[in-house]
Formats: sequence, structure tokens, C-alpha cells
Amino acid sequence: MKTNRLSRRQFLRLAGAATGSAALAACGSVRSVGSVQPGVTPHKAGQIQLVYQDWRTDWFPPMVQQMLAEFHATHPGIRVFYVPDPENLEEKMLADFQAGTAPDVFQGCCAHFPIWAQRDFALDLRPYVSADLDKATIEDWDPAQYHAFFTRDGRQYALPKYHGALALYYNKDLFDQYRVDYPDGSWTHDDYLRAMKRLTHDRDGDGKTDLWGSMIDVSWDRVQIHVNGWGGHFVDPTDAAKSLMCAPEATAAIDWLRTRIWDDRVMATVPTTQMKGTHEAFINGRVAMIEDGSWALKDILAGAKFRIGVAPFPAGPVRKVTLATTDGFGIFAGTHHPDAAWELLKFLISKEYGRAMARANFLQPARASLVDDWIEAIRKEYPQESKDVDLAAFADGHIKGYSVVAEVFANMEDAKRIADDAWNRVLTFGQAPLDDLKAACIQIQAAQTGAGQGLQGLQ
Repeated sequence: MKTNRLSRRQFLRLAGAATGSAALAACGSVRSVGSVQPGVTPHKAGQIQLVYQDWRTDWFPPMVQQMLAEFHATHPGIRVFYVPDPENLEEKMLADFQAGTAPDVFQGCCAHFPIWAQRDFALDLRPYVSADLDKATIEDWDPAQYHAFFTRDGRQYALPKYHGALALYYNKDLFDQYRVDYPDGSWTHDDYLRAMKRLTHDRDGDGKTDLWGSMIDVSWDRVQIHVNGWGGHFVDPTDAAKSLMCAPEATAAIDWLRTRIWDDRVMATVPTTQMKGTHEAFINGRVAMIEDGSWALKDILAGAKFRIGVAPFPAGPVRKVTLATTDGFGIFAGTHHPDAAWELLKFLISKEYGRAMARANFLQPARASLVDDWIEAIRKEYPQESKDVDLAAFADGHIKGYSVVAEVFANMEDAKRIADDAWNRVLTFGQAPLDDLKAACIQIQAAQTGAGQGLQGLQ
């Protein structure tokens, strides 16, 4: 398969011969992201060379270079070359995996990481975890997040990178203006709906809504947590090849969202606000509340011109849940240096690396023991903006044990493609009725076990 990236071996030869900036400039699709690899010295004879691929956002390269300097000081026999994720990560990584040119160590999340694992591109970490990680380390992670990194046949393909958790952001100024009580951990979806209705307004009197009560990003895991709150699932917990996406609980939850967006028009989506995403619409005062994660916290604290609040995600009619993201680190199954790659991965999951990410961009640590350090870093950098903000709300699901993660089908690649298309029609753009989901459910089930088998709630 053709690829416009240099192979890992070609990249390493370049990186070992010159400074990191020159090496990256020579690497066709590794685009400039500031000073990406400053001051890299030629590798020593006999050194194991690894490529580590991770985020390309502006804040990440300086942080990772500083941390890798610490790794190199304690691991003189290993030289790590950081490269940023390609812009089209999901497509490019599949091409690199198939061509055998993928990085030795990489990050992934969401629906695409399990797809890579299902196609056997990620090394099984169980022998390394069993040999090197103690019980206390494993118990420091959210069990829901940790166990999400196993395939249905028991292979462990990743370890937690950070713990992105979903909560409810709210604009305190708007709540005060319209005399609505602030949300708290006791809120249900009924409380949530009442507040949305009271906070939705046509502020300029032109007959069109310009302030919405809340907003959701229509995506796999964001829709799923509502389904979980109704007591349902996308995937049968006992059989990853069995769909429950059209069972009554799931359709009731999805219809609740559709009704809020297109009948009541109290909940916004990206097209209605003409914004790029939830936190942009929130910062710009277009919505009073958003369902968003701790990963958006720094942007919101820096950009909002109003007092913000954070509350735990409202409970559904059946259970209280919140999302724990499945951002993790994995090792390429085709690496020539699995033991060295494991040494690097152990460093990436260390408390030191977790604290570095928390300080650099407020990434919520995967380890519960680092939550207080994370909150302290936020309050230190934004003392006024974070004053009276319940930052611990993001860790509530982790600490109290009600987190859920993205549910994964046996054939996740086709399931996600089909579901995304259906939700865009029904939820994002309001172009189709709820019944349109039935055809999608049939297609998803057919992709798992054959048409007509294992369908739930379609009669």
C-alpha cells in the first residue's frame, strides 16, 4: 500500500543524522508544529530507536520534549523520536499499520482505537502488565476505563492516558438572569429539561431562537450515555456481536434527545448554533449549558467572559452515569523492540507524565491519586475564573464508580459508520424521523452476525 509518509526506519535514519527539526522537515506528512524536536543529538551506536506518536496540538510538543529528556536520562540505551499525529489520524494510522510503518508507541481513543485492536495492530500488553504493574497502580485507574482496553477475546491493547470525564458546564450569569437554580449532583433529566426550557430564548425579538438551554455533540459516546441512563445499551454486555441499539430503552433515550432538539428546540446542535462545537457555542454565549468534558476546561476558563459552573452529569430515569473517555497508549504489534517500547509506555503512564499533562493543558489525570494535584494546578493558573467551580465534579464518576465507557461491537468499524450516518439524519440535521434508526439497527446487526439475527425491539 502506498503512503506519503516516510517509513519508521527512514525517519530514524534522518533523525539520527541531524537535528530533530531538520528530520521532521524531511518527513513528508509530519507537518510543522512549532519546534517539534529541538536539540536531538545523534543516536549512539547500539541504542534502540523508537518512534512515539501523539497529539499535534500546540501545547503538547514542548511538554513531551521536556519529559522525554527525563526518560532519556534514565534510559540511556533507548532513543525516542516524537512525531505528531497525522491530521487524518484514523485513516492514516490504518494505512501505516497495514504497511508496517506505524510508530512503535502511539495514542488512540474513542471508537477508532478498538477498531485498530480488532484488526490485531496493537500488541497484547498482558504479559508486561502482569510482570511490572502492581495492584495499587491498577486500582488507581477508573475500573471502567481500565477494562475498556481489552478485546472481547481478552487481549489487552492499551493503558490509560488520561481520564476525560463528561459533566455539565453552566453559565452562572444566565442562570441568575433567568432565575434558575444552579444544577448539582441531585439533578435528574427532568430537572435538566425544566432548566433548558426556562433558559431558551429569542433575545433579539426576531422570532428565532438565539439562546438555547443546552447542547450536545452528536457522537457515539455522547449519545450512548443517555441510552445508559435510560437503562439501555448499544451493545449487549454479554455478547459484543449482539445489538441493542433499537431496544425500547435505547430508542426512548434517543427520542428524548430528538424531541429536545427538533420539537422543543431547547437543545442545540452544531448546525443550529453555527459553531464548531459545544464549548465554542458555550464560550460565545449561545447556550446556557453544555454536555462536555474536562478536556475542554482550559479553553472555557480562558475564553468565557462570564462566571462558569460545573455539575455532575444529570441522572437518567434508570441510573446515573457519566462518560469516561478511553484515551490510552498502545504498542504497535509490528514493533521490533517490544521490551523497549514497554519501558517507554510505563513512563507515559507514570505519575510524573500525568502531572505534566495536567499542568500543561489541564488534562484530568487517569489516576485518582492525582486529582487533587490537577485541581491545584487549575486554581493556581486561573484563581478567579475557577473560584467556586466544582472541579471535583469531573472526577465524581471515577471516585463513586458510576463511569461508563464507549461500548464496542465485535465489528466496530461498520457499526460506527452506520450509526453516525443515521444520527446525523435524525439528530444533527433533523432530516429523518426516529423510525429511520430501525434500518440502521438492522444494518449494524447484519454487520456483526448476519442479517436478521439477534435483533432487539424491531418488531
